[in-house]
Amino acid sequence: MLYLVDANVLITADSQYYPLGRVPEFWDWLLHMASQGTVKMPTEMIEEIKAGDDALAEWVSDREHLEALRLAEDVDVGLLQRVIAEGYAPDLDDTEIGRLGQDPFLISYALKDVSARRVVTTEVSKPTRQRANRHIPDVCNGFGVGWLNSFELVRTLNFSTNWRAQLAAKS
Repeated sequence: MLYLVDANVLITADSQYYPLGRVPEFWDWLLHMASQGTVKMPTEMIEEIKAGDDALAEWVSDREHLEALRLAEDVDVGLLQRVIAEGYAPDLDDTEIGRLGQDPFLISYALKDVSARRVVTTEVSKPTRQRANRHIPDVCNGFGVGWLNSFELVRTLNFSTNWRAQLAAKS
């Protein structure tokens, strides 16, 4: 399974749960998972983080980190257009398009192979939201794209602060 990570997952992890300077094991584990091809971030999500001026922006901009994290594919424009038209609305105005941010990109990458890709986001389902206000989980649900939150990812991939020791024990 390939887990496609939204920018908000890293932003929230750094600011609330696993600060870069306090829980380096999480960030090393994330890079390990990325180098194994289990966790990836589309370029659009990486650029969202790099736009910041904090330690996370610096961390994600590191060449080795970029190489491990970046999903090495271009967006399928047809899928992107489909996600916007069917997942949000076919007649969004410029203001609404701006509000979507990079979310349609993330979903379109997952839509390329719904049986082998899942979206990871901190957004929660809000099914009553309409048009550009729709949340990632609800748009994913409409397309049959699986999604999970940060904590479900950590549980699914069995993150532990002693992950290296566990990995060594399996070898």
